[in-house]
Amino acid sequence: MPPRAKELTPAQIKGLKHPGGTKPVRVAVGGVSGLHIQIWPSGAKSWVLRTRYGEWAETRLKDGTIQRGRKKRELGLGAYPDVLPGAARDKAREAKAKLEAGIDPIAEKKATQAALIASARRGMTFAEAWEKFAAEKIKEFSTDRYRKQWQRTVEIYALPDIGKMAVQDIGLQDILRVLTPLWDDKTVTAVKVRERLEKVLAYATVQGYRTGDNPARWKGNLDMVLAAPGKVSGAENYPAVQLDDVARWWQALQGREGMGAKALAFQAMTATRSGAIRFATWDEIDLQNRLWTIQPGRQSSKIPASDTAKRIPLTDSMLALLESLPRLAGSNLVFWSPRGGALSDAAMGKTMRTIHDADLRAGGKGYVDAKTGEQAVPHGMRSAFRTWVAERTAFDGDLAEVALFHKVGNKVAQAYNRAEQVEKRRHMMDAWGGFVQGKEPEKVVQMGAR
Repeated sequence: MPPRAKELTPAQIKGLKHPGGTKPVRVAVGGVSGLHIQIWPSGAKSWVLRTRYGEWAETRLKDGTIQRGRKKRELGLGAYPDVLPGAARDKAREAKAKLEAGIDPIAEKKATQAALIASARRGMTFAEAWEKFAAEKIKEFSTDRYRKQWQRTVEIYALPDIGKMAVQDIGLQDILRVLTPLWDDKTVTAVKVRERLEKVLAYATVQGYRTGDNPARWKGNLDMVLAAPGKVSGAENYPAVQLDDVARWWQALQGREGMGAKALAFQAMTATRSGAIRFATWDEIDLQNRLWTIQPGRQSSKIPASDTAKRIPLTDSMLALLESLPRLAGSNLVFWSPRGGALSDAAMGKTMRTIHDADLRAGGKGYVDAKTGEQAVPHGMRSAFRTWVAERTAFDGDLAEVALFHKVGNKVAQAYNRAEQVEKRRHMMDAWGGFVQGKEPEKVVQMGAR
């Protein structure tokens, strides 16, 4: 057993100096075996415990000899004089006792620090997590207008209720407190809010700000307590051009150049989704048989892969528009961007806003939704079409639902009624096209009706 070091007094420890050179030196201070004070060339001092612990074991060295001993451990116990000799000896005794008990003080300290950091992170509020998430997410948007619109949904509808809550504490009832007032009357907005809440909380989980399931998740969670958005009675539609303004809007659209304007015109006549338009290809278009066929699962078509192909009857006006389009060499896209790819999601919306803003500047009222007063958007032309069928024609409502790719009837009715009624829909879409262009009277009779 090595000799025990003489226990140095606080004054003696204070008086220790570095003997010179570039390397630190260690001096045993006694009181606890293995406790040293380390002195650096600069004069700075710190406490170091060098000790052995655990069971005795034999180790074969490189030269073949056997060495018997215990595990070595070296621990830093803090800087001097922040930690004075008495406290250093107490810390050394505590560390040695833990090592003998099989507890690594360094690993324990790291675990404690990690727990403190995790606890602090989980104390982050939803507003703080939203700010961090939004700062990264808005980089994906091309214009300030869309950035502000995207942020406003959460800032208006979520932050007042849960902004000050710690993300770790947010549960299902908190999410419902935000969504329930919107779900029946502002369903589209509520869906957007829910999606953004889910993403913020997912971000918070990945970043270590919270643990557990995501209370804003739809499947197997909110779908158990909220009606499906598409089934909600009175669910809001996208802002739509008012029927009395449709022909005026169309005329304004005809004064616009560019592929975005052409795509918007084709969407208005076909009452299809913008994604179906933007990714339409010429091999989907049968000019001879006057049909546009979209296969299930096609990009941005919103037609599930398990569904059937959707056929859109083409009218004379639709064909005339298609035949006027320039073809892009090496591309199969019907509507293409200046760079050669598909039109962006914002291209058609920009054309819609341009028409609206121009009308306002000319002293008009613009093109706004009759119910909400919000500026009309491309998708709203589908709502305008559906309203036109219901209010100003004798066409069957189910025929309009088929045209919009909506499910008609219950599952049994859907299984037996596979007819797409293409020719009836062609007649309906021709009448709609006439109405849009201001060529037809308001009342339109369904084909075959008296």
